Amino acid sequence: MIQRREPVSSARVSRYFEAFLELLVAERGVSTNTLAAYQRDLEDVTRFLVGHDFSAQAVLDAATTEDLRRYLNHLDGQGMTAGTAARRLSALRQFYRFLYADGLREDDPTAILESPRQGRPLPKIISEDDVAKLLQAAEESQAPDGKRLCAMVELCYATGMRVSELVGLPLATVQRDPDVLIVRGKGNKERMVPLSGPARDAVSDYLVVRDTFLPEGTSSPHLFPGGGGKPLSRQRFFQLLKDLARLAGLDPRKVSPHVLRHAFASHLLHHDADLRSVQQMLGHADISTTQIYTHVLDERMRRLVAEHHPLARS
Repeated sequence: MIQRREPVSSARVSRYFEAFLELLVAERGVSTNTLAAYQRDLEDVTRFLVGHDFSAQAVLDAATTEDLRRYLNHLDGQGMTAGTAARRLSALRQFYRFLYADGLREDDPTAILESPRQGRPLPKIISEDDVAKLLQAAEESQAPDGKRLCAMVELCYATGMRVSELVGLPLATVQRDPDVLIVRGKGNKERMVPLSGPARDAVSDYLVVRDTFLPEGTSSPHLFPGGGGKPLSRQRFFQLLKDLARLAGLDPRKVSPHVLRHAFASHLLHHDADLRSVQQMLGHADISTTQIYTHVLDERMRRLVAEHHPLARS
């Protein structure tokens, strides 16, 4: 039997609570943390139902759709984020599907409940000035490590590549055409991304010292080889980028490979790039994914108006 925390209300806790938790472990193999999250979520619902005592039926096993709708409204009134409320509802859906599938209830009260609307989180970006500081700090080191990092940061910002695409670049990619990079992205799809002058120069400088990262007498097909000729790991590049941010006087918590990808797209659109072209360079299958960057610009424009327009001042 799974050990559970102190019951919410000794007589009113679901009769099938433990059975559901055991199902999650036995048939779905959920982790300890996930199991604890389900437990907390269902206990919170029970606490609400018992505390408000809507009716004799208002316990977890027999809660009605209206009972659960009141609970979701309660979460909204408490200022809970849509994401957290959606997770609570997901736990409820799975619990009642378990009851229904095992014939323990004749209906599923969550079937007609709408999920809380979740706004898409805006991508985190850094300013063009901060990117310039980052690149300047990378350019200052003339050691092989510095040249490699400079090339990687330049490529990341110049192309908007995902970090997995960056570290997985084959050497042949930059040897074919120095002006255009062929990137193999999700679904093994290839796309062409033009290279800026600074990115081309950084790659050329790096290629001069690339072999120093290989054991003597060995070779590697990867542009950025790591240990044993394998590609440099994403984690290692992430760490190097954080160290570079500190060197540039930036908050390392606000700098990551994905932030550079976001900056690439947002800065291009800010300088009037075509949304469809940005979509192709990012490798987005659907343009709606790319359109989130227009929200960043919209928010920036609203802030500029609020801060600087004379009629916005009180």
